[in-house]
Amino acid sequence: MKKLIQHVALYQDHRVLEGQNIAIDGSRITGFPEAPKASEYEEVIDGKGMLALPGFVNTHNHVAMTVFRSYADDMQLMDWLEKKIWPAEAKLTDDVIYAQSMLGIAEMIRCGTTAYADMYDHMDQEARAVEESGIRACLCRGSIGIGPNAQAGLDENRQLFLDWHGKADGRITVMMGPHAPYTCPPDYLHKFVDQARELGAEIHIHLSETKGEVENIKQQYGKSPIALMDEIGVLDCGCLAAHCVWVDDDDMDIMAEKHVRVAHNPGSNLKLASGVAPVPKMLAKGITVGLGTDGASSNNNLDIVEEMRLATLIHKAHTLDPLVIPAETALNMLTEGGAKCLGYTDVGKLETGYKADITLVDREGLHWYPKNDTLSLMAYSANSMDVDTVLVNGEVLLRHKEFTKLDIEKIKAEAERTRKKLFAQI
Repeated sequence: MKKLIQHVALYQDHRVLEGQNIAIDGSRITGFPEAPKASEYEEVIDGKGMLALPGFVNTHNHVAMTVFRSYADDMQLMDWLEKKIWPAEAKLTDDVIYAQSMLGIAEMIRCGTTAYADMYDHMDQEARAVEESGIRACLCRGSIGIGPNAQAGLDENRQLFLDWHGKADGRITVMMGPHAPYTCPPDYLHKFVDQARELGAEIHIHLSETKGEVENIKQQYGKSPIALMDEIGVLDCGCLAAHCVWVDDDDMDIMAEKHVRVAHNPGSNLKLASGVAPVPKMLAKGITVGLGTDGASSNNNLDIVEEMRLATLIHKAHTLDPLVIPAETALNMLTEGGAKCLGYTDVGKLETGYKADITLVDREGLHWYPKNDTLSLMAYSANSMDVDTVLVNGEVLLRHKEFTKLDIEKIKAEAERTRKKLFAQI
């Protein structure tokens, strides 16, 4: 189906071009015609007053954890996991995962997200939600290498890859998902590395999230989590590393050498008091960094635009340098950098031949005036409610702030029903 977005401001090649047109055929951008004939297109989207951006990418999430939003706040990370989250997760069922995934996906689409990375359980149900909703996703089965379900984690990751990698018109990709070094002993991680190499899959893992984690790993193994993962071979598989808050220069040198991509989760790291990741140093070393929300249980929303603004602000305060993470750098982490984190090669830019994953942002709110610098306005003034229209793979998922595929009232009702069902068992 041929579509035309006309009269839109276009972010391309580090600049904003006013009065542009974007032509789409099927799932891809076909060009930027100067004087297109609307009659040649089956759908025409009026982009007047809007900014067209590459679709926003959320590089780290546990989307079905929407069910735990506001359930266990203001706690230390390990207390939060051991006393609240892990016992409750043991009661999760397929219908809870599906309903909560649909809720989280709808929230992300409304915030302009077109692709996300996720690590959780019952992943067939989340994959089903991705397929039905139209969003793009990179999924893995989060696996813990201690306890009776260790082998199941390996097996289910393999099956998820075999069943879903490349499915839903290519919108679904699959990585391997060992949870973290403190929950996955080296022998278990070696099995994941072998499986990833056999399947040709990459690895999504939590690394160096807290100071305590790093200290414990060093005490156990005599090296940092990053160095340990390098020794085991995790970083050689292609690695998406979530958090990386407590990494030093030696760690970052390894990360740069092994092309580790980092999912930076400023909101979650602030809420859990994990610390502030040294993102300016990572970027200076050439490490690819994207933005993530983490799960709604530790954020507590899935608003990736909010994460962009946090990323522009916290590093200025933390380094006492107002020049770090300027507006365009933050915007790159939201779009192209995020796409690279997920391993996409044809997503993240508005260029001919790229996938038509596009977010249109309304620039007519009071906070968009006066119009001095569009990129600065996007980074420092905009909010997710400015998102007007969202396309993924050329399909319109949100049109003028209304969902085209999802029954939002039904999604909310099912999310509440399954929440009550789950908590009745806890």
